Amino acid sequence: MKKTGIRRSGPAAAIVMASLAALAFAQAPAGVDVTGTWVFEVQTQAGSGAPQVTFKQDGEALTGHYSSSLLGEADLKGTVKGRAITFTMTLTVQGTSLDVTYTGTIEDSNSMKGTVDFAGMGEGTFTGKRK
Repeated sequence: MKKTGIRRSGPAAAIVMASLAALAFAQAPAGVDVTGTWVFEVQTQAGSGAPQVTFKQDGEALTGHYSSSLLGEADLKGTVKGRAITFTMTLTVQGTSLDVTYTGTIEDSNSMKGTVDFAGMGEGTFTGKRK
């Protein structure tokens, strides 16, 4: 009877596969719940600002409220996938509607950073800290 290499490599293959699965699990970013109030520092070529953002996270869905002394207030919607966060709102600045999109990375349960796009008319960076 001819032996195949499958039986001999079976346990070794299982160990390798289990090790790879454990490594992938260990490196996968854990999701963080951002629900709560955050203070942002936003830097743009036009200046800086410190809006306050309140998030409510339900799974990957994100809702909340944005409040800025410079740009006003607006409700927001977005997503959280792993450590990636994106949210959008429509602000009215000097009578003009402006879609603003924040895209970033959640660093830990109390901080995030990324970029902000002002309807393609300008962009900047942000950092956020849980209040």
